[in-house]
Amino acid sequence: MRKSLITCALFVALAAPQVHAALEYDVRQDVIYGHKAGMALTLDVVTPHANGNGIGLLCMMSRGWASSWTPTDEMMRQSAISKGRFASVVEEGFTLFLVWHGSAPQFKVPDAVSDMRRAVRYIRHNSSEFGVDPTKLGAFGASAGGHLALMLGTTADEGDAESDDLVERESSRIAAVVAYFPPVDLRTSVGPNPEIPALEFDAALADSVSPILHTTKDDAPALMVHGDRDEAVPISQSEDMHKALKAADVESDLLIIKDAGHAFRGPNAGKAAAAQVDWFKKHLID
Repeated sequence: MRKSLITCALFVALAAPQVHAALEYDVRQDVIYGHKAGMALTLDVVTPHANGNGIGLLCMMSRGWASSWTPTDEMMRQSAISKGRFASVVEEGFTLFLVWHGSAPQFKVPDAVSDMRRAVRYIRHNSSEFGVDPTKLGAFGASAGGHLALMLGTTADEGDAESDDLVERESSRIAAVVAYFPPVDLRTSVGPNPEIPALEFDAALADSVSPILHTTKDDAPALMVHGDRDEAVPISQSEDMHKALKAADVESDLLIIKDAGHAFRGPNAGKAAAAQVDWFKKHLID
């Protein structure tokens, strides 16, 4: 286990007017939560030194359902400078699980969904080792990662009690979701796509990976955060998901970031991260 110390007062944050105080945490890298096609599926665990609350949050590390790896220390350093979503949750005492799935182009959207369910089961099965409450796991992500977080929130199962794999006996249920600008209906997106090869899968499976089609009253409370100038994922995706959850009598909220596109920078990044923290505190602590 590697110990890290970030003293943000040593950095000048051009993108945000405020900086964090010193943030200390432990990083446990490359925890293997499963295997596929002869390869390991991994996650990193970021545990705060102080004010730990015993609540685990999974971040879906996905961009276009491709899961490229970046050193966790570097991501945490940049997040601390900009008051971003990674550092903010660790600063509040949450244990952060950065989860990578099998990546495109070899693996497609349905594969990524399956991998993330496996990650939830693995963390729940090993919750005592990670020091987190197995009944209070949350998930968040941006864009494709937001889609995957909502898939966890809307399509949970209780596990396979007959499986020889003890991890697969665990539930994939989570207790709260935050999704930044998520695509929620993939039915019109599936097909050949040189920019997003993960969308090239059997169209008959599109319904199964469209979270808006799976809203039921036992879904996890979900917050969507979306910029009103997003040209990559229309804001209507979050608006429709919010309406569908409310219609199913699931607690939901939608934060619209004015003049923001398909990313949040500067004060917008801090605003979105603060809303995320508040949502998880409300549903997993308060």
